Amino acid sequence: MKLYGIKTCGSVRKAIKFFKDNNIEFELIDFKKTVVGEKEISYWLTKVSIDKLFNSKGTKYRTLKLKELNLDDEGKKEWLIKENMLIKRPVIEYKDQVIVAFDEETYKATFLG
Repeated sequence: MKLYGIKTCGSVRKAIKFFKDNNIEFELIDFKKTVVGEKEISYWLTKVSIDKLFNSKGTKYRTLKLKELNLDDEGKKEWLIKENMLIKRPVIEYKDQVIVAFDEETYKATFLG
């Protein structure tokens, strides 16, 4: 299982704590050290919608003034590839699933069920 995110993100920390508390092994891929490219993002988008993956509430979105661009889905994808901090965190690759964001109930059902 791969967990993508940054260590300073609250949602990523909750996910890490959940996995450690439940003795679930994972590999952390830190966006600040490893750039996630088009291959991963395109794969994720076969599993989840662009609106689920694209973080339009974060600081980076506001800093880049992306709201003013009225991005379509292709534009959002291009920005995700260019700027990984726009990816909603964490992103978890587990078996053939992609799970975005921290949701304890989803995690319990997926990883403990």
